[in-house]
Amino acid sequence: MATIHHRYINEHIILLELDHPPANSLSKKMKIQFATLLDEIEQNEKLRVVIITGRGDKFCCGDDLKEAIQNAAYQEKLIQNLRDFSAVVNRVEALNIPTIAAINGWCIGGGVELALCCDLRLATQNAKLITAGINVGLMASTYRLPRLIGQARAKRMLLTAEPIDAQTALDYGLVTDIFSSEELLPQAIKMAESIAQKAPLAVKAAKNVSNITFHTSPEEMKILAQEILEQLAHSKDHKEALQAFKEKRTPNFKGD
Repeated sequence: MATIHHRYINEHIILLELDHPPANSLSKKMKIQFATLLDEIEQNEKLRVVIITGRGDKFCCGDDLKEAIQNAAYQEKLIQNLRDFSAVVNRVEALNIPTIAAINGWCIGGGVELALCCDLRLATQNAKLITAGINVGLMASTYRLPRLIGQARAKRMLLTAEPIDAQTALDYGLVTDIFSSEELLPQAIKMAESIAQKAPLAVKAAKNVSNITFHTSPEEMKILAQEILEQLAHSKDHKEALQAFKEKRTPNFKGD
């Protein structure tokens, strides 16, 4: 069996669960299904948060090495498979709503890259993360990982391919929270619900502006941030927040 289970926690939150024993690797079938789900997510204007996790004791162990072995004799298939994997994780990163990676165990190679493409990363106490590209003569996470945890720590992971545990990942800033296996998904859903209750336009803006911070000069960022802030100030959500504050109630944000 190789599938991605998906269910709506409510109209604003969708949960994706990778299910491809024993490693939850992304086979060709899984990548196609992932792309279809991303189409659905992008077209659903009510969605506000995506949670990605794995079933069993693994989050994701990257590409399907069994398929890679089969493709090894065909250079075009080998390259296309790498491109298809990159296309999926890049689309996850490009989603304009927040994404949460609930790392439920082993997270290896391309699985780390998938987690890095999410906005928030939570992990179980027994999670292990390995940037294993060099173990198979490849590389991955060389762009995103240094920007998240710094060059020295990233190179320590990238050049040794040694596993780091959840506490080290927390110390590095690679994950933000650690939970027991039983609490991981409930806590991820709780975090998603907290985000979903906020003003959607403001959440999207905060995500998108944060994503370009390291690629934009201070001068450009000041101008851009001011422009977006002024746009948000004209939104109905901002007016609703002010009215709710005045009336001492919880605001009902519509995303407009």
